[in-house]
Amino acid sequence: TRIMLHVHNHGVGECGVYTFEVAETKVSQVMDFARQNQHPLQCVMEKK
Repeated sequence: TRIMLHVHNHGVGECGVYTFEVAETKVSQVMDFARQNQHPLQCVMEKK
């Protein structure tokens, strides 16, 4: 809920820190799920 509210109020939010390979998989899964459900959610990887 905290991340959801942060994204709602600020437009972006960090939801985890992962290795490159794990992050790449998670981004792909999130984007596929959002697309399949016609949801405008965006997910990106950023180097810390």
